[in-house]
Amino acid sequence: MPDVDRERAWLLTVDGAPQSYVDLDDPEHLEFEYVRRLAHVLDHAAEPGLPLDLLHLGGGALTLPRYAAATRPGSRQTVVEFDAGLVELVAEYLPLPEGAGVTVHAADARAWLEGAPTDSADVVVADVFGGSRVPAQLTSVEYAREAARVLRPGGLYAANLADGAPFGFLRGQLANFGAVFGELALIAEPAVLRGRRFGNAVLLASDGGLPVGGLARRCASDAFPARVEEGESLARFMRGAAVVGDADAVASPQPPEGAFSLG
Repeated sequence: MPDVDRERAWLLTVDGAPQSYVDLDDPEHLEFEYVRRLAHVLDHAAEPGLPLDLLHLGGGALTLPRYAAATRPGSRQTVVEFDAGLVELVAEYLPLPEGAGVTVHAADARAWLEGAPTDSADVVVADVFGGSRVPAQLTSVEYAREAARVLRPGGLYAANLADGAPFGFLRGQLANFGAVFGELALIAEPAVLRGRRFGNAVLLASDGGLPVGGLARRCASDAFPARVEEGESLARFMRGAAVVGDADAVASPQPPEGAFSLG
């Protein structure tokens, strides 16, 4: 069950694992590494301060929508969160500022995506976990095609995923999006990419150019350094990976015990 740490009102946990961190007084403060990397992506999605139409699949405590509202005022943001109880809890204890431009819906992410208008989003951010795993319906090539349909030309898809060596799940996701989009990149901590530990990785896809240069510099200089893999190095990483359709799609792997605990 979701729980808000009442002593630090901004920490949300699900089944004992940290799920979201929100500083109501400073929405640009991002505590978790993967959220910082998603924010770097938003920072490079367009010129600084330019409003965007954003679709967030998975909401949590709305950390990233709050960040986008602060850094890109005037953006129109739609958030789709399956857990209606979580939506109510966040609205009660961690309300959005008035005029944030964020609309939250308690709904299934895949169903919402399939019903969304074509060419309606500049960026689609996927951060959907059922417990500690990405649901199977969000891991197929058909899902990737729906994301591409909803994005405008040149739009950007960014997904928070989790895997560990030998990276069967992550490589399959790259194959899916590589079959649909012209450009791919992957952001992760070096130790994760080397297979030393299970962890988060941010998958990026676009039919236009990805801002890999700026992202690589930002991620390398972050308090939690990460690498941006693209081109030949990414092709080597995903070599031999097969596209996965709805009929064969599976959820992301179960993390090892303690992988995402508060420690």
